[in-house]
Amino acid sequence: MEDLTAEEAVAAEQIFGRRLGLAKRYVEHLATSGIERGLIGPREVPRLWSRHVLNCAVVAELIDDGAKVADVGSGAGLPGLCLAIARPDLYLTLIEPLERRVVWLEEVVTDLGLDNVEIIRARAEQAVDKVECEVVTARAVSALNTLAPLTIPLLGGQGELLAIKGRSAGEEIAKAAKVIKKLGGVQTDVLVAGAAILAEPTTVVRVKVERR
Repeated sequence: MEDLTAEEAVAAEQIFGRRLGLAKRYVEHLATSGIERGLIGPREVPRLWSRHVLNCAVVAELIDDGAKVADVGSGAGLPGLCLAIARPDLYLTLIEPLERRVVWLEEVVTDLGLDNVEIIRARAEQAVDKVECEVVTARAVSALNTLAPLTIPLLGGQGELLAIKGRSAGEEIAKAAKVIKKLGGVQTDVLVAGAAILAEPTTVVRVKVERR
């Protein structure tokens, strides 16, 4: 069910390299306990690789070496755990408010032996003083005008927000422009990650934040 197609296998090898075994183990968790505990819907199993894991992991190409990354609303570890597996040089802090999800994330991190991951049970606004990061990531949390006030403060006035979005990215940016500027955003772009690897690349909204 969660087996890779030939096309997915090529992409996964390019993205994860020697750590592909860890990625496969993570997908096993998603397809079993992830469904049993309600972190992933059963219908998602056939597309766990294409729609979720690979879609998230390619965001790693937008992140500098050795960066400290906070993943807001991690849920099933998307994109946080995907990034931690693909990029062992990154330090990930997964921020998740729901206890059952935190417990699951802790179990998976322990099983995979990921030493570059910390998990905090909190809402994003509660984690501002607990997290030090240069990049904040988020996927399927909320529209950008709501997401920006929750995530940008975590950067402490300097860094980047990378929000995985869909076709509505441009529209969301327009609606959030005033809020982003007020929060210190100096540049907002729509980027494409994984264009050379995936049949359907990932759309990412990047907000650069600088101290005034």
